[in-house]
Amino acid sequence: MDYLLQLAIFICFYTLLAQGLNLAAGKTGLISLAHAGFYGIGAYTTALLTLHYGFSFWLNLPIAILISGAVALLVSLIALRTVEDYFIICTLGIQVIIFSVMNNWMDLTRGPLGIPGIPAIQLFGYGIDSKISFLLLSAFFTAIIWWLLKNLFNSGFGKTLTAISEDEIYAQSIGKNVYLSKTIAFTFSALFAAIPGILYAHYISYIDPTSFTVSESIFILSIVIIGGMGNLTGSFLAAVFMVLLPEILRFVGMPDSVAANMRQIIYGFILVIVMMTGKNGLKELFSSKIVRI
Repeated sequence: MDYLLQLAIFICFYTLLAQGLNLAAGKTGLISLAHAGFYGIGAYTTALLTLHYGFSFWLNLPIAILISGAVALLVSLIALRTVEDYFIICTLGIQVIIFSVMNNWMDLTRGPLGIPGIPAIQLFGYGIDSKISFLLLSAFFTAIIWWLLKNLFNSGFGKTLTAISEDEIYAQSIGKNVYLSKTIAFTFSALFAAIPGILYAHYISYIDPTSFTVSESIFILSIVIIGGMGNLTGSFLAAVFMVLLPEILRFVGMPDSVAANMRQIIYGFILVIVMMTGKNGLKELFSSKIVRI
C-alpha cells in the first residue's frame, strides 16, 4: 500500500510541474529547459529556511515562490530577447547555471553532500508525516493549481497567450504587448514550479543537486508534450504514464540494464507517435471525444 501511495505522490509532483510548464511551453510556446532549476530553487529554499531559521511550511511557501519567480523574472529579461531555438538554448544555459550553483556552493547548499534532516510539514499543529496525509496535501495543491490555470487559460490573458503561440506578429499587430505577456507567463510558470519543490523536500527529507538536472527538465517537458501542449488534463495523464511505466517494466522480469534501455526506447517511441498525431497528446490518441481543457 505504501508503494502505491508513493507512486501517487510522485504523480502529483510531476503533474504540478507539468501544469506549470504548460503555461509557458504549452500555452505560450516558450519551450523551457530550466524548469527543474526552478523546482530545485523551491526545494532548497524551504530546506534552508526550515533548518537554519526554523520557518514553518506556510512561511516558506510564499518565500520560495517569490524567490523562484524573481530568478525567473531576471532570466526572462534576457532570455525573451531571443526567439525559438535560441530561447531553448538560453534556458538550457540557465538550467546549467542553477545546477552548478547547487552543486558547488558548499557553504550554502552542501553541494553533492546534499541537505539531510528536512522535517515533516506541520499543519495546524499536526505533522504531515504519513503517506496518506501527504498525498492529500499534494492532491490539494494539484487541484488548486489546475483550477487557477484553467481559469487563466480561459481568460482574456489566456487568449492572448494562445495568439502569441500561434502567430506572434499578428498578436503584436492587434496591440498585444507580446514581450510583457511572455515575461508574465514564464515568471508564473517558475512560480508554480517552486510548489512541488517545497513538497518534495519535506516529503523526501533530503535533497541534493542530482534531483534537479537537465535530464529532469527534459523529463518534465516530455510529460507536457506527451500530455498535449496546453492541455492540463493531459498533463495528469502523461504524468501517470511516465511515472508508472518504469514501475510496470520492473514486473516484466527483465534485467535492470535491459529495462532501463527499454524504458528510453518506449519513451522515444511514444514521443514520436504523439508528435505525429497532433498537439492533444495522449487524449487525442485515446479519444477524440474528450473535451480539451
